[in-house]
Amino acid sequence: MAANTSGWSSPADLRTAVLRAWTSGELLREFHTPSGTHPRRRTLKYPSATQLRTDYARAAAWAQTWDPAPRGAALEYISVGATTIGANTLPCAAVFASAAEEITFLGFGREAAKFTALSRHLTLLDIRLEAWSLQRPLELLKFGVDALTAARVALWMEANPAPGLYLRQLSLPGVHTKFVENHRRLIDSMLAMLVPERLLSGKNYARRHGFLAAPDRVRLRFLDPTQVVAQGMEDIEVTAAAFAGFPVDVDTIITTENLVNFLALPQMPRTLAVFGGGYGFEGIRDAAWLADVEVLYWGDIDTHGFRILDQLRSHHPHVRSILMDEETLLAHRDFWGHEGTATSAQLTHLNPAENALHYALMDGTFAPTLRLEQELLRWDWVLGHLL
Repeated sequence: MAANTSGWSSPADLRTAVLRAWTSGELLREFHTPSGTHPRRRTLKYPSATQLRTDYARAAAWAQTWDPAPRGAALEYISVGATTIGANTLPCAAVFASAAEEITFLGFGREAAKFTALSRHLTLLDIRLEAWSLQRPLELLKFGVDALTAARVALWMEANPAPGLYLRQLSLPGVHTKFVENHRRLIDSMLAMLVPERLLSGKNYARRHGFLAAPDRVRLRFLDPTQVVAQGMEDIEVTAAAFAGFPVDVDTIITTENLVNFLALPQMPRTLAVFGGGYGFEGIRDAAWLADVEVLYWGDIDTHGFRILDQLRSHHPHVRSILMDEETLLAHRDFWGHEGTATSAQLTHLNPAENALHYALMDGTFAPTLRLEQELLRWDWVLGHLL
């Protein structure tokens, strides 16, 4: 191995080159359907005549690493140094007669046989899935028999584009709700091959495929005790459809994505608190009656907080942000943290002050990847700047 410091190819270098063809899926595709790539000649870097003359012992040791030839490969040789040190025959290339020989060299014969069997089973399910197996051979190996089950689900979804039942009600051999949930991407990749014209989009997987899904829900807290419909029901949850269809007689709505803040908000006349974790404000998106009340949004001071505000305002343009300003940020330096993965999305619904702070966060003006979580704000500050 020491000789390799001079740049001469080692058997490990050859393995690295062949392994790239495996990890790209090329070798399994060639193994399944030869395209004329083989025999493949992989050149080796060998000692020059000058290196033989100055470091013969190391060159000889290097040559020994190629004897015998690696399993599955045939070596080509070249004569070096005939006019200087004397002719020396050195390996200059490794030749593989077929993809099977390269796979043998890697020691992946069992994996190749498993791929062949799985691909054959997929093809028996539907001839179109053979193309999927060739596009994603390592994925087929990774999932094994689960890929066959996923294929049956994809074929059923193709035949039933709008099943109108819950995923829990899907009755196929070996398929349960958790299976579909755990293999959504695999199923969708197969469905994209089977029905390329079908648009596979939308955050809710069940609805994306025409299944019934649990309705979006809205959690509400009446901050005005006089508006509670019954004792003990100041904190309730309703469906988004109910919230959209039955206006609440309030003047102000405060939306927050932090549960503790939602619960700690003080009593206020004719005011309703709405909880939506993270990007979870879909429940109030279609409530047209919000146009007639003041809507406040209190989120984290980070790029995601402003993105949520932007999305909420795209449906309700009059939404006003609270406690998401530079003054609040600078007043809480001791509580600054770091945003794990910032978003660089272009936001088009922020006012000038919000936009300036958002860009400052993206540019690291105050600190790199700065984040101030809303639950870290001092409560006396919150109460003094809430409205």
